[in-house]
Amino acid sequence: MVNSERLIADVRQLARDAGAAILRYYGSSDTRQAIAWKENASPLTMADRDAHTVIADGLCRLTPDIPVLSEEGDIPDYDARRHWTRFWLVDPLDGTKEFTKGIGEFTVNIALIENGASTMGVIYAPVLDLLYWARAGAGTWREEHGAQPERVYSGDRPATGGRIVVQSRSHPSAELEAYLATIQVEQRVALGSSLKFCWVADGRADVYPRFGPTMEWDVAAGDCIYCESARSGRRQTPFTYNKRELRNGSFVLGA
Repeated sequence: MVNSERLIADVRQLARDAGAAILRYYGSSDTRQAIAWKENASPLTMADRDAHTVIADGLCRLTPDIPVLSEEGDIPDYDARRHWTRFWLVDPLDGTKEFTKGIGEFTVNIALIENGASTMGVIYAPVLDLLYWARAGAGTWREEHGAQPERVYSGDRPATGGRIVVQSRSHPSAELEAYLATIQVEQRVALGSSLKFCWVADGRADVYPRFGPTMEWDVAAGDCIYCESARSGRRQTPFTYNKRELRNGSFVLGA
């Protein structure tokens, strides 16, 4: 059952259920306020907590033998997880800053990690009713507003000419500007959350550069969605998972 079409269908429903839990708070000026602040100065809201509960409980029902590592759960020490060969990696509400500002670009991210690689990924943007998913060997798919799922591909635009660059809405940097000065840029699109991976995966953008740290749960679902978006073979990324420190370095996705 692991990494099967049946399982990813169940995980897609979990992502939708978590999105529904988040939307109960979205747009409410009193309930979307932070209930705590994390070490990286990002907010933690009741929506984060509720979405975490929906996903963690659901994954435990679906795959009780596979551990769940969630941004909003207890993070085991490396000694406790170093021998994990398979686990779920979850960001229940990616783009909390956008959420608290009333910008509908936040997502629910669920990934399956096997032997240090992301082999299944689901990203759901509840306000946009936009769902992406992928699993190893089965391609990348998009479903929008309940329409028929459509397989999508990256890199469909001509390689000549300027590049469409998708960049973080909340994390500008001098390093980004220096990188962009080295390529021909046709358009820059600022976007929140893991949707940036999806825009490259479905050909809306060519390049997603990120300079500055991210965490493994920020990238895992989008990593699989991008990797499986090739017309043949598999795209390559620099990401590995279940590191001692769950932090990633800078990266450039696409070309």
